Amino acid sequence: MIKRPIAAAITCALFAATAVRAAEYPSKPVSFVVPFAAGSATDQLARALGVSITAKTGQAIVVENRPGASGIIAAQHVARAAPDGYTVLITTNTTQAANPHLFKRLPYNPVTDFQPVTALGRGGQVLVVRSDSKYKDIGELLTQARKAPGKLTFGSGNSSSRVAGEMLKQLAKVDITWVGYNSNPNAMNDLLGGHIETMLVDTVVGLPHIASGKLRPLAATTATRLPQLPNVPTMQEAGIKGYEIGYWFAAYLPAGTPTPIAQKLRDLLVHAVGDKQAASFFQMTATQSWTTTPAELAAFQKTESEKWGRVIKAAGIEPE
Repeated sequence: MIKRPIAAAITCALFAATAVRAAEYPSKPVSFVVPFAAGSATDQLARALGVSITAKTGQAIVVENRPGASGIIAAQHVARAAPDGYTVLITTNTTQAANPHLFKRLPYNPVTDFQPVTALGRGGQVLVVRSDSKYKDIGELLTQARKAPGKLTFGSGNSSSRVAGEMLKQLAKVDITWVGYNSNPNAMNDLLGGHIETMLVDTVVGLPHIASGKLRPLAATTATRLPQLPNVPTMQEAGIKGYEIGYWFAAYLPAGTPTPIAQKLRDLLVHAVGDKQAASFFQMTATQSWTTTPAELAAFQKTESEKWGRVIKAAGIEPE
């Protein structure tokens, strides 16, 4: 049995060592693990934040894309990583709020396997078709869906897009066939290539294609119209009562990461969210910058998980 003075000395030494590591953090490159492919909304934000943090600390931020399985691959990787602050999950509601209701068994626990750091931003989606599509507005698209149930297809590469589409089907009482992809950029490629008719895409990915004239926006999922698309109605304005859904970004560390290190990372991320790189990202993508304390993020995640669970159940999506 360790005597109290010795135990106290060991505890003090451990705290001192942690404080030293936190003061020096980061002393080597940090990996930002992204659950989606390069070019996705989460990827773009992670890279913008990384540029700012590198400029401030002199340490490289390596963005590691691990797409597939609705973010499960990336989340599991981070959950199993060393809790030292050098492996960070830059993720969305897909892995932390939606997946528990979409899969019967997850190889990670969105609550107990992670240490919340801070929220990073939030935004909405846009229902889009190709610019040469015969559908000029959402009313025409829904009319066709009712005439030919199951014939129209919508693609999605993350849970946000899928649930948004399923919610549209439920509230508009239409049958549109879902086509799954491992990331939204891949779904976008098939939409542009004419292999699917429509998709609900994050503003981050959709706005550049809308601006270039490749896509036509039909409706926004947000409560109010997007400033970047003032002439595009919301779903509710288009007659789909009760329709409102969005996405959010947040940062997590493996559970057990020392609090001083997690706090140092949070400070760096909060600074980066307000820096010019991220500000440009938020402005161009109709995404709202947003930071929280770890406790606020944990509480928000709990509320969101409950909400997504209700939406998924109401939409009739059976866990895989």
